[in-house]
Amino acid sequence: MLTARFHDAIAELPAAAWDALRGDDNPFVSHAFLHALERGGCIRGAWGWQAHHLGLYQDDRLIAAAPLYLKGNSHGEFVFDFSWASAWERAGGAYYPKLLNAVPYSPVPGPRLLAGNDAQTEVLRRALVQAMREEAERLQLSSVHANFLEPAEAETFDDDWLARSDVQFHWHNAGHADFAAFLATLNHKKRKNILRERRQVAASGLAIEWRSGASLSLSEWRRVHALYEATFDAKGNHAALTAAFFSHLGELGDMAQLALARHGDTIVAMALFVQGDGVLYGRYWGAAAEVPGLHFELCYYRGIEYAIAHGLRRFEPGAQGEHKLARGFLPARTHSRHYIVHPGFRAAVAEALAHEAQAVDDYADDLAAHSPYARR
Repeated sequence: MLTARFHDAIAELPAAAWDALRGDDNPFVSHAFLHALERGGCIRGAWGWQAHHLGLYQDDRLIAAAPLYLKGNSHGEFVFDFSWASAWERAGGAYYPKLLNAVPYSPVPGPRLLAGNDAQTEVLRRALVQAMREEAERLQLSSVHANFLEPAEAETFDDDWLARSDVQFHWHNAGHADFAAFLATLNHKKRKNILRERRQVAASGLAIEWRSGASLSLSEWRRVHALYEATFDAKGNHAALTAAFFSHLGELGDMAQLALARHGDTIVAMALFVQGDGVLYGRYWGAAAEVPGLHFELCYYRGIEYAIAHGLRRFEPGAQGEHKLARGFLPARTHSRHYIVHPGFRAAVAEALAHEAQAVDDYADDLAAHSPYARR
């Protein structure tokens, strides 16, 4: 017999058992990363996040798990359902709280149904899905959402769960010897533009360096966070990641990586990355200097150089952004599943998603026709 238990803090679940269920080394579902978010004060009810992690137990032994949150809004998810919430509330329903199977503030595809990697994996995944659905009905919630699923996991959800897809841009390592070898694979126009942008940064006088998060001092982490926070605020966004969380990242070995730009001894721009399982993930950018090409240099080109030098399979620079296509990042589909409890509302959302899916397919086809790579 399996027993489902829900936990209001990741610390209540055993770290070693949780990590053993991940199936790969995706850093965002590691116990340490999720714990850093919680102890760093990024998960709080006032911001619409309440941990509600799911564990499946057999004789008090954790055998499957899922990062789960009660959400009081739709911020920090990157799979946008604001229009669904508005429609349901106009009809007299309460859309929030809802249940979310995801990693907070991280639009990164990866495992969401943690069930190991053996003959029982699919059975346990289905048990996790069923437990989430039953919990939503028990709590009388409007819906359950599983965001940025791996393709194999997406197939676990039955037809009652509505399918949704979107497009990100990922760079794939084709075994390039160095950055120049990568550039040689691009068409002439794209290659010329990248070289121009890199010359602009080189002429700025800024010193660019790559650092492991573990090597940063506390004062450097504070400066990195201040740049992130100021940049978010300047764009009218909520900087939900705290200075404490940033410093906790520095305690997690080489998980965090940074590209820094200095003017003298002062860090004036930064790009923060997370790495794991042979993949580099671009996460956050912040700058106090306006230098042409600096954003592309720190967020993209230095990341590609790092991925080549360390033999990483892939570089995912973050959500959205067609401008990434011109810099060697190719379109990749992302997947989510959504269970709407009310049958009539579910039917209405399904109809809207059918129209959206066609638009996303057309968009992906158009992107595929504009590859930045030279034809061979």
